[in-house]
Amino acid sequence: MPGLLGLAGRGAAPAGLLHAHRRGHAPAHPAAGGLAVTAAREASRPKVVIVGAGPAGMRAAETLVGAGLHPVIIDEGARAGGQIYRRPPEGFTRSPEQLYGSEAAKARALHALFDRMAADGLLTHHPRRSVVAVRDGQLHVLAENGVQAIGYDRLILATGASDRVAPVPGWQSAGVYSLGAAQIALKAQGVALGRRIVLMGTGPLLTLVGAQLLKAGAQVAAVLDTSPWHQQMKGLPGLAARPAVMLRGLVLRARLGTRYRAGVVLERIETDPDGPVAVRWRDSGGRENRTECDMVGMGWHLRAETHLADLTGCAFSYDRQWHQWLPQADRLGRAGNGIYLAGDGVRLLGADGAETAGRLAAAACLADLGRQAPAVDAGLRELARLERFARGVSRAFPWPAAMTRGLPDDTIVCRCENVTAGMVRASVALGGGEANRVKSLSRLGMGRCQGRYCQLAGADLVAAQAGCSPDAVGRFRGQAPVRPTPIGALLHEG
Repeated sequence: MPGLLGLAGRGAAPAGLLHAHRRGHAPAHPAAGGLAVTAAREASRPKVVIVGAGPAGMRAAETLVGAGLHPVIIDEGARAGGQIYRRPPEGFTRSPEQLYGSEAAKARALHALFDRMAADGLLTHHPRRSVVAVRDGQLHVLAENGVQAIGYDRLILATGASDRVAPVPGWQSAGVYSLGAAQIALKAQGVALGRRIVLMGTGPLLTLVGAQLLKAGAQVAAVLDTSPWHQQMKGLPGLAARPAVMLRGLVLRARLGTRYRAGVVLERIETDPDGPVAVRWRDSGGRENRTECDMVGMGWHLRAETHLADLTGCAFSYDRQWHQWLPQADRLGRAGNGIYLAGDGVRLLGADGAETAGRLAAAACLADLGRQAPAVDAGLRELARLERFARGVSRAFPWPAAMTRGLPDDTIVCRCENVTAGMVRASVALGGGEANRVKSLSRLGMGRCQGRYCQLAGADLVAAQAGCSPDAVGRFRGQAPVRPTPIGALLHEG
C-alpha cells in the first residue's frame, strides 16, 4: 500500500535477532562486508554510529568530525538529506527552489556539507541500508547483499518521523496516501499521485503539501482540515515563538484560497475498484459536501519513529501533547547505555530543531567519551524556543481523538491485517484494555507496519471501550526486525 506501508514492516527473525531488546553494550565489533571500516580507524578511535542522514544526523556527523572522530552513518535514502530535504535522482532538472521553496538555502548548505565530508574521507556513509535490529552493541543492517552486523561504542539515533494518520472509512483503498508520500513523489520524481486531489488531516504539512502541489501544477480540489478555526487560534501564543515561520504558513494558507476548509468532519472516502472517487464531509456549519477526486492524501502532523530506540532499551513515557509514546532522553539527547537520541524521533520540533538536537547529541557523546565538546548553552536556548513553537503547533492542530473513538464498527483500522474497529472493540471484552493483549487477540498492529499507522487510533478505541485514558492502554512492544526483511537475508547474515 504505497505511501502508508512501503517503508515499514516486520518479518520472521532468526535466533540471533530474537530478543533484540536485551540491554547491554559490547566492545566494538568489526563490521562485515561493505560495512567494514579500516582496522586502523577501529583501533585509534571510538566507533560512533549515526542512524539517519537527515538534518539531525548530518549535524551530528559535522560535530563529531570537527572533534576528530570518524563517524559511520547508516541511512535508508540513496543520498543524505532525510525526508524534509530529500534529494531527487541524479539528472533531475527541478531546482532546489522548486523542491524546497523557502528552505532551499538550508537544503543546499546541508547537502554540500555532508557531500564534502564524505568526499574528504572524514566519515563513512552507507546509503540504501536499513537497521532492522539492535543487540549487544551491534546493529543488524539490511543491505542489497543481505543482513550484516556492525558494532558501535556509541550510537546516535536520528530516525526522524513519519505521518501520523487516522482511519477514515474507505482509507484502505488504493489511491489513498499519506501526505508525506505525496510530498516524496513530488520531490523525488516531480509527479502528482492523482489528477484531482483531496488532502485531509491537520497540521503544517497539510497546508505545505497543498501549496506545493498547486505550485507544481496539480489540481487540488480541496484541503480539509479537521481543526476548527477557534482551536487553531489557541496555538497562537506558542506559534509566535517563530513569527517568520508562522507568517510563511499563513501565506501558503492564503494560496490555497477557498480550497481550504477548517473544522470539517470527515465522513468517508467513496471508492470503486480503481480507487477513490469522492470524499464525503461536513463543513463547520454541519452542511454535507461531496468532493470528487481520484487521489486522497491524509495526515495529522507527525509520529516519531521509535522502534530502534525501543530495541536499545530506552525508557518511554506517554506524551499527552503529541498523543503518542516517546522515548526519554535528557536535554542533550542522552538516553543511557551509550545511546543518544536526536531529531523528530525523540522531540517533534521539525527540521531546524533536528539540526540543533543533532549538534547537542554529538556534543553529549563527545563529553561522555572524554573528548573536548562544543558549548551547548546556545543550542539549549534555541531548543527551548523551538519547543514553545511545537507546543503551539500541537495545540492548534490536535489529533482527532473524538473522530477515532467514534469510528463505525466496519471501518478498517489496521490496513495490514484488515482489522476493523468492531474487532478491536470486541477484543477488549475478551482480554481487557491493554495494548499487547488486544494486539494478540485482534491482530491489530501485527502487519508489515508494526502498528506505525494503526496503534494511535487503536489505543483510542481501546481506551473508549475500556473506560480509561490512552496512556493506560500502554504501547506495543517493539520487535525485530523493524523493517521488512527477506528470510534469505537473515539466514545468510554476515
